Amino acid sequence: MDYIEVMGFNVYNDNLDKIKPSKKGVVIINTISPNSYGLTTKDDVFKNALKASDILVLDGVYFALGSIIKNGKAIKKNQGPDVFYYFMDRMKKDGGKVFFLGSSIMTLEKIKKKNKDKYPEIDFEYHSPPYKDEFTDEENLMMIKKINEFRPDVLFIGMTCPKQEKWIYKNRARINAKYAISIGGVFDWYAGNYPELNPLWWKLNLGWLGRALQRPELLKRNMPNCYIYFCDMIKYLRNKETML
Repeated sequence: MDYIEVMGFNVYNDNLDKIKPSKKGVVIINTISPNSYGLTTKDDVFKNALKASDILVLDGVYFALGSIIKNGKAIKKNQGPDVFYYFMDRMKKDGGKVFFLGSSIMTLEKIKKKNKDKYPEIDFEYHSPPYKDEFTDEENLMMIKKINEFRPDVLFIGMTCPKQEKWIYKNRARINAKYAISIGGVFDWYAGNYPELNPLWWKLNLGWLGRALQRPELLKRNMPNCYIYFCDMIKYLRNKETML
């Protein structure tokens, strides 16, 4: 499998079908973007969580700019929706089991209904954890218990960034699943809470703009982190060395 180092992070640069289960435990798949990079500069646990990913995929093209400018190498896009639909289709083909962790009961019920129509071959379960920044030991144990009793092939985590990545990083040794995949907002799009973007947005590398038009609050929240990324990228290119 091919990886490209960008600003201290090894980003996956290969096809998703090359990702296989591991005998060592759950395979963690996370995404990286300018926003998540900016968050890592203020949160060491989140930084360590992304660096410890077995597969860190490119969410959009902008985090790849450092590699494109410095090395002349683009990085293969494997964005959250791409990863989600790839593994859902794989589980449909294999007759696998999928667990959805995160979001509200209402959203999870919508996902359940859509799964029955779109993926009847897949056995699935879900759990809505409390909406809070930190979980108690009892809440963590409950989540882990529900996951492990179901023994999913794929665990999708949708608690928003960086909570979802940090949660699986801290609990990976206790999770009985083949894959744990942090996909955040995909829960809402798949459930229909927000309309899925027209493929043209992704083709033009403007998925971020489409998201911002759907949810303007995201643009306001993410802009400071993106600013940190672009400033650090300029330093990275000038110094020709990793930042982290």
